[in-house]
Amino acid sequence: MGWRRAALTVGLLAMAGPAGAVGSDPLAGYRWKSRVLVLAAGDTGDFRLAAQRQALASARAGASERDLVTVEAVGQGADAVALRRRLGLPGDAFRAVLVGKDGGAKLTSEEPIPPQRLFSTIDAMPMRRDEARRR
Repeated sequence: MGWRRAALTVGLLAMAGPAGAVGSDPLAGYRWKSRVLVLAAGDTGDFRLAAQRQALASARAGASERDLVTVEAVGQGADAVALRRRLGLPGDAFRAVLVGKDGGAKLTSEEPIPPQRLFSTIDAMPMRRDEARRR
């Protein structure tokens, strides 16, 4: 799984359908397949966004093992706005939101979330425990 923002954004757009469509869920394409870490920020210069990206770069194997992908909602583009609206996030502040495979928000933070915290939160989920038993 790549962590390149552009590839994930393209993937998000391909799975979500037209931006702004009534009733569309920008995360629907991930449901029951992947857990999603949504990174939201007003602009690309947000230092917390950079810190979260850096923390995730060192934890690729753990993220892959847990079916965790990252999607960014940065700036004021229609797709970013739709994603922030879906999660009830402000348009001008950093937020990191862990979304479970069921589509529900499991953890929200105003600061970067350390990979260990993400992984322990995921590992405590019943669905993840079932997955670990089956592997």
